[in-house]
Amino acid sequence: MTKSSRTGGRILVDQLLVHGVSHVFCVPGESYLAALDAMHDAQIAVTVCRAEGGAGMMAEAHGKLTGRPGICFVTRGPGATNAAPALHIARQDSTPMILFVGQVAREMKEREAFQELDYKAVFGSIAKWVVDIDDPARLPELVSRAFHVATAGRPGPVVVALPEDMLTQAAEVADAEPYAIVETHPGLAQMADLQKMLWAAKRPIAILGGSRWSEAAVARFTRFAERFGLPVACSFRRQMLFSHEHPCYAGDLGLGCNPKLLARIREADLVLAIGGRLSEIPSQSYDLFGIPSPGTALVHVHADAAELGRVYRPKLAINASASAFTAALEAVQPPNAIPWEGAAEAAHADYLTWSDPTAIRHPGDLQMGQVMAHLAQALPEDAILCNGAGNYATWIHRFWKFRRFGTQLAPTSGSMGYGVPAAIGAKRVFPEREVVAFAGDGCFLMNGQDFATAVQYDLPLIVIVVDNGMYGTIRMHQEREYPGRVVATALENPDFAAYAAAFGGHGERVTRTEEFAPALERARASGKPAILHLIIDPETITPTATLTGMREAALAKKGG
Repeated sequence: MTKSSRTGGRILVDQLLVHGVSHVFCVPGESYLAALDAMHDAQIAVTVCRAEGGAGMMAEAHGKLTGRPGICFVTRGPGATNAAPALHIARQDSTPMILFVGQVAREMKEREAFQELDYKAVFGSIAKWVVDIDDPARLPELVSRAFHVATAGRPGPVVVALPEDMLTQAAEVADAEPYAIVETHPGLAQMADLQKMLWAAKRPIAILGGSRWSEAAVARFTRFAERFGLPVACSFRRQMLFSHEHPCYAGDLGLGCNPKLLARIREADLVLAIGGRLSEIPSQSYDLFGIPSPGTALVHVHADAAELGRVYRPKLAINASASAFTAALEAVQPPNAIPWEGAAEAAHADYLTWSDPTAIRHPGDLQMGQVMAHLAQALPEDAILCNGAGNYATWIHRFWKFRRFGTQLAPTSGSMGYGVPAAIGAKRVFPEREVVAFAGDGCFLMNGQDFATAVQYDLPLIVIVVDNGMYGTIRMHQEREYPGRVVATALENPDFAAYAAAFGGHGERVTRTEEFAPALERARASGKPAILHLIIDPETITPTATLTGMREAALAKKGG
């Protein structure tokens, strides 16, 4: 390609354009002013955020929804460390993301200059790769590598440090070629072995997880499941990988999952794990399968060879992306007679019973089961639902029926404060789709200030704040382990409806079940970012348990 003399900032932004970047999330900083200036004339939308953690989570959400690296820019030192939670999410969720971080001038390095950090030391255990670019002529090379590393194998975050003076220095260098995601394909012999194992099985089940999926890959696996009558479960917070209305859907392996699903997996003689790592939550604290021998025939399909055999010793390991593997599944045929016929329907029936929100009654005037039932009627099937961490998330994971790929944003890392920035990232990139974020009262205020970003960019998303006046998950654990000894979990909350109005959005307070439907309708009709402040009884710690019940059970156990 033609060489031209440009500043480092211009070279950097030109590389983003080469690699198809159309959106950047940032908190501005003086350490990368030259890059910001180059964005002024580029065809890149820039979303300015109120905190680096939120900006990073927006970028991570973008990467999760699109499969392309989400891009975030932050300044050096505290700006970089504030973005660390988003990097951790991208790492544990296997999401492609690139964090560009300002750095002190090259001549000042190694003196602990103002806001100086050694990014390789700080982020080396979180990011897939950390690089400090000292020469503007190497920007095309190293930025290209960043895109390839972020998307290859098991996707994840890359950190690129940009010395301030490097961005203002000119260099004559050609642009790189656009990056291309490298697919890993299964071998014909492996697919033949898989077919033999399926033909020999009596009680098989599939577990879908991880990243490297697409709408087409989901459709291909759905056809495969239909041909085999195969029960299909989804891993923790990967529920958008299989339609919950499909007769093969068996449920999800999350926190507090259906005991009948766990029993079905434990009784399986063949487990087909595709895309995921079977990490702590889906494996039920590594208790669902033996380590290293799983105790059943395990077929593990993963895009990163390093993950195969890392925890579990599979009978058949297939190093392939979910996209490539599902394409190869088209040729795998079922036996003439399926020994497990009817198993998928039975598993789906168990799921439907478990996930019926209208069957749930809990203390208080506001019934969350009825809230979820109404949302199911009101929202379109391509609505994007977002949440952070907390017991409130159980209402989504257990009772919402995901039907389409690209409709779930939730951190498998268990990070609080994720729902609001994820919703903003989704709405910024997909303005035509409805986006609803759930947050607990504790979760919301960890990144709630970025509600201002939703208002600034006129993003009419809806945030449902489920307020029980506490850090509910920790309180639940306190009552189980140290009953009656409550410390550091009570919260005094603001009026979140007034909070929304103060930012220029729409806000409503909901205290009774019958108030929710009209409040939701008014929020949607407002055309503004909205907060619905739901007040639930503090006793309602899970859909089926109360704090008092947990405390009494724990005290009885200790007394016995």
